[in-house]
Amino acid sequence: MNTTELWQQARDEAMTISRQEPLLTPLMLGAVLNRSTLGAGLAYRLGQRLAHPDLAANQLIKLFDELLDGDPAISDGIGQDLAAVIERDPAIRQVTEVLLYLKGFHALTVHRFAHVLWQTGRRQMARYLQSRSSEVFQTDIHPAARIGNGVFIDHATGVVIGETTVIEDEVSLLQGVTLGGTGKEAGDRHPKIRRGVLIGAGAKVLGNIEIGEGARIGAGSVVLKTVPPHTTAVGVPARVVGDAGCAAPSREMQHCLDKPRDSQRSAQPAPSSSKLCCGR
Repeated sequence: MNTTELWQQARDEAMTISRQEPLLTPLMLGAVLNRSTLGAGLAYRLGQRLAHPDLAANQLIKLFDELLDGDPAISDGIGQDLAAVIERDPAIRQVTEVLLYLKGFHALTVHRFAHVLWQTGRRQMARYLQSRSSEVFQTDIHPAARIGNGVFIDHATGVVIGETTVIEDEVSLLQGVTLGGTGKEAGDRHPKIRRGVLIGAGAKVLGNIEIGEGARIGAGSVVLKTVPPHTTAVGVPARVVGDAGCAAPSREMQHCLDKPRDSQRSAQPAPSSSKLCCGR
């Protein structure tokens, strides 16, 4: 579905929810039924979630609305991110679940606002949004990080994305992922995650290295070297153990590896299962 269709579905759901759960009617009105666009609905919801004595909800909503009006690319990214969550998360049944409650989607949207502020010289405000998002959503995404569209951050708790990180379109990553540096060096020091990559829960990708297009990183891995496109890397330190298993790992969300042939097995005992699962 496109953004217009997703927004209409959210409005239909909000009407039904209001009838079934009257206590949620103010939320449905404020974030969905009284808003004209997906971006406006998110601006309201995020303003409410990030409200603090420092900045009231209405001030944040006004800021977000102004950013949406000034940069259409934000709305494009939000729509593609929303579609990605619905496509890839089997736990999602309704558009409103993502729009109103999913903190990974919310954290990524706040980053889109903060990134525009950072790029236009409003770095204190960008840092403020980063700080509040970290407190509320338990993620830490530097405002300078460059993140493409159609990105899915599943569960989100503990995700850290450093200043010079680049994440291209159609990437999926799970909770506890760190895209970080390796020390105190300055300059370009963070990973480059190419299109279609899937990074499993708790993986650490460190340094100015590249994870090639369509690659997979297994859960709990520590990646210190470049990973070629369309391969799977697992372990501490991570090593390539085979191909990516499919053309679009980030969309398939498939974390299991075929058990290696006898000639590929190490001296260690193999698991009894026919698959090695490395995430989710």
